[in-house]
Amino acid sequence: MKHGLKVFCSLVFIFVAGMGTSVADGHFENAIKARKAVMALYAWNLGQLGAMAKGDVEYNAEAAKIAAENIEILATMNNGSAWPQGSDSAALPGKTRAKVEAWTTYPESAEINKKLAAAAVAMSAVAGDGVDAVRANIGAIGGACKDCHTKFREAE
Repeated sequence: MKHGLKVFCSLVFIFVAGMGTSVADGHFENAIKARKAVMALYAWNLGQLGAMAKGDVEYNAEAAKIAAENIEILATMNNGSAWPQGSDSAALPGKTRAKVEAWTTYPESAEINKKLAAAAVAMSAVAGDGVDAVRANIGAIGGACKDCHTKFREAE
């Protein structure tokens, strides 16, 4: 299943990269679209795990495992090209909510991403083992997401 999502993500990025404008030309719209797509995939998969953890939907080992593997793939892939410097909310108001601090304090944002990746790998290893395993690991993923969004994303 991991291979299928990797192929899908690769195709998405190839499509986005070929949409016309280039980062080198100073156009950041495609990079912003790509990272918003990644965030939507995070939300979709984390939402499935969260619903199981809360008991809103019945735990399903296969669905939990797939959602966790998807999050792991997203958290560990190299998508740095979707985050070019200058594609922040100060430079492009209304186009993105990414704060300039994501770049100006870069080592900090990278460390948060490492926490997310570690949490995603841990969840992926156990998500198929039962709802208690999902419950035990979901907080670390949500915490990393919250840390990044609190520090590096403008409020709506």
